Amino acid sequence: MNTTSLPQSCEHALLIGRLWLPDTGPVLVAVTPQSVLDLSKLAPTCSALLEQDQPAQRVRQWMAHEQATWLADTDAVLANSNEAVRDPAMPWFMAPCDLQAIKAAGVTFVASMLERVIEEQARGDASRAEAVRQAVVAVIGDNLRSVKPGSPESVKLKEVLLAQGMWSQYLEVGIGPDAEIFTKAQAMSAVGTGAMVGIHPASQWNNPEPEIVLAVNSRGEVVGATLGNDVNLRDFEGRSALLLGKAKDNNASCAIGPFIRLFDSHFGMDDVRQCDLSLKVEGPEGFVLLGSSALSQISRDPLDLVNQAMGKYHQYPDGMMLFLGTMFAPTQDRHGPGQGFTHVVGDVVSVSTPHLGSLVNRVTTSDQAPPWRYGVSALMRDLARRGLLA
Repeated sequence: MNTTSLPQSCEHALLIGRLWLPDTGPVLVAVTPQSVLDLSKLAPTCSALLEQDQPAQRVRQWMAHEQATWLADTDAVLANSNEAVRDPAMPWFMAPCDLQAIKAAGVTFVASMLERVIEEQARGDASRAEAVRQAVVAVIGDNLRSVKPGSPESVKLKEVLLAQGMWSQYLEVGIGPDAEIFTKAQAMSAVGTGAMVGIHPASQWNNPEPEIVLAVNSRGEVVGATLGNDVNLRDFEGRSALLLGKAKDNNASCAIGPFIRLFDSHFGMDDVRQCDLSLKVEGPEGFVLLGSSALSQISRDPLDLVNQAMGKYHQYPDGMMLFLGTMFAPTQDRHGPGQGFTHVVGDVVSVSTPHLGSLVNRVTTSDQAPPWRYGVSALMRDLARRGLLA
């Protein structure tokens, strides 16, 4: 890992993250191509910074007045963020968020919507997926691509699919009026770039989900964006949608990073809407999987998803991180014809886009990944000890 983790044209990118500083704990930082700078006197947590008016402007002013003190060289910290070779006596990057709720929108792209229907019809059995895929596409085809969720056209399509016995709970949230919004992980549990990501050891069919993640404050204002890997167990969820929690929320199953890029005159929501995500999986046996996901093909606008996740029915006083969903559902055979894709321990997963850099993680099982032990109470104790709590 090196500065290729940073966005292209990173001299214009205003990046914030969190640094684990041995004997200190998590420290809010600004990241430049050369330096990691302490922002903890500006705000003790990422959540608190994003609650301020115009956080990007405040960070720039703080840095311009040299109030953000140097902590480390960026290259050195990125190198030490690789958990496989980490020196625990040296600093490393954590997930850039802290107290925010970690939410996710599901079934927001047609391609992944069809794969969710296939999982359901196959009852989570990967060996049945290809036959089911052909049957589903024969009925549905590309009819969904031009359908706006919640529109009169979507109601008519639902009537047709019900009559053909092909309606699904995934189609309901994919083209119906209400988006699927779920809790991906608990606050403080996400892992950062270089960390191990975990799949449940009982899962036989699983995949990465490369996504854009929006940083939203408690007022529902989107103030930045980052990358995420919404690690997913296709067999668990395919057996029953009621197993969504077990399919999605396991130790180390949520990766966010490397940094939050704050919205400013160089980067905003329109840039997010045009992001093209790239995915690369490199297996220990030499297997390589490449994929891409264009946010321009999302079925619901990102701000619509924010409004469905937060508002008069749902409040998040510490803000939220919102995964926007993925159009990437890998079907490339890995272990034999018709078997499709699934992870193996040792896979290296890279999620990247020019505006936000690269998020890189290595796959293990959730029982072998380092257990999550540093939560909100530990953070509060460390902040109090450092005199950063008002």
